[in-house]
Amino acid sequence: MDTEAFWRVLDVAKDGDKPHDVAVVDHLSTLSPGEILAFEYQFSRLRKAVYRWDVWAAAYLIASGCSDDRFSDFTAGVVALGHEWYEQVAAHPDTLAEHPAVRTAAAVGDQDVIFDEDFNFVSSTAYERLTGDTDDFWEAWATYIADRPNSTDDASGMGESFDFDDAQQMRQRLPRLTVLYLDAQPSSLT
Repeated sequence: MDTEAFWRVLDVAKDGDKPHDVAVVDHLSTLSPGEILAFEYQFSRLRKAVYRWDVWAAAYLIASGCSDDRFSDFTAGVVALGHEWYEQVAAHPDTLAEHPAVRTAAAVGDQDVIFDEDFNFVSSTAYERLTGDTDDFWEAWATYIADRPNSTDDASGMGESFDFDDAQQMRQRLPRLTVLYLDAQPSSLT
């Protein structure tokens, strides 16, 4: 499965009435175990590509803080947004300020928007549904990755680190998200 096929799976799953992660699991469950592993490979690559300080800063603003685990959920959610939004966020995380769900969440104080823990497990859930064994996926995944050394490493690294609690830095790097989150809640960062 190449990257384009990966995005097609996400697009097809968005067309139904089910929650997106459930619809993706349903679709993946119709594929072969090898195709599910290939989907997970693309998912892992895409998540690693946005595992950067600037994207983490966006998550930090949206959630008023962001641990390692929460950031993992955020990168999963960025991928789950689909190809167009993923590319925008990867290029400029501040574009999240234009996403309708982010704008709505900022207005009502929802700190969970974009964070999608369940999407982290769509491949393993589909694989388990197909094989009936909870351990099969992780064993197969270990073998799949072992055959592709350094295959999901992000060569670009995380970029320049900066202090997420420094309001001036956040305003400089993520001006639109800062307006939505810092300026709307003056007690946050100063």
